[in-house]
Amino acid sequence: MPGTITSFPSLRTPAVLIDRATAVRNLDRMQAEANTNGVRLRPHSKTHKSPLIAQWQIDRGAIGICCAKLGEAEVFANAGVKDIRLPYPLSPANADRVVALTNRTHLSFIVDHPDVAKQWSEALIRRGKQVDVLVKIDVGFHRCGIDPDLQDPLGMIRAVAALPGLRLRGLLSHAGQAYHAHSEDELRTMAEAEARTMRDLAERSRKAGVPIEEVSAGATPPARFSIRQKGFTEYRPGNYVYFDRTQVALGAATLDDCALTVLATVVSKPAPNRVIFDSGSKTLTNDGARGFTPTPGFGVVIGHDNLLIERLSEEHATVKVLNGSTPLEPGDRVRIIPNHSCVVSNLVDHAWLVDGDAVEALSIAGRGRIT
Repeated sequence: MPGTITSFPSLRTPAVLIDRATAVRNLDRMQAEANTNGVRLRPHSKTHKSPLIAQWQIDRGAIGICCAKLGEAEVFANAGVKDIRLPYPLSPANADRVVALTNRTHLSFIVDHPDVAKQWSEALIRRGKQVDVLVKIDVGFHRCGIDPDLQDPLGMIRAVAALPGLRLRGLLSHAGQAYHAHSEDELRTMAEAEARTMRDLAERSRKAGVPIEEVSAGATPPARFSIRQKGFTEYRPGNYVYFDRTQVALGAATLDDCALTVLATVVSKPAPNRVIFDSGSKTLTNDGARGFTPTPGFGVVIGHDNLLIERLSEEHATVKVLNGSTPLEPGDRVRIIPNHSCVVSNLVDHAWLVDGDAVEALSIAGRGRIT
């Protein structure tokens, strides 16, 4: 857990804290792993949504970033990021915004439907532009992408490669099912299966005369296995910069690796076995944790192993004392490792970079950019 547990009395609560040393260590470690395995790192910015931290990643060797939405990409392009990828199925209704972005950054995005790809081709031809795209492949999460078991991925790849206005760069996947793995072995098997699917499809495409320059994958839970697989040219982890309780439960991190915490104040103690924090769902989020073992509650209260955050209202965290008693009284402060740090980042306008006892405001400029 990050550093000494301090209360930072100058800060109003609830407050989101980012331990600088821990975050930097996480960035260095993932970049070193990518470098060792000859894989280009393109972190997903959805976890931090901060141009400053994106620059930290690029300074360490990342080739660019990913964004979830065009609004986020616009923020990072304005901040000077020169290579942005959206692993998200954009609507051609956004063609004007895409074209505007290509004048400020190298932009690429995914396609996974033949009609949408044709609409993008037509929209870009009308505007005299050509934009890089990757075909999204469903490797088992069953959200977006061409499902190799149900559809004709090679046919889609060949069709996209032939469309004017689109420059096919390669294939992209996201093994989101890794968040539901039940064991280390199952997680490893998922990583191997994803790599095998993508590697085989890339080879089939090349044999069919379609150049595949990039094979991109990305998710933090299987990163320790996936980044060592043969065939990937790019990896796109996001959560690794902060980690959270879910990543700990999935074996991707330890509590000491968790750089993001929520500083909260005890505002009430209605009973000896119940206390109330001022960090409700507007701060901690209602996301549950996933992992190899049961992870009840809405976060880990650092230094208080017998506390369970059992219920969140908008402004209240109701905390149960599981056994014995707690010394906490109204006015005391605690730090909480949340279940899902990405959502926490999106709930506040700024966080606080913590360096020892010093704090500095960190703008979360990309928060709330949902279009």
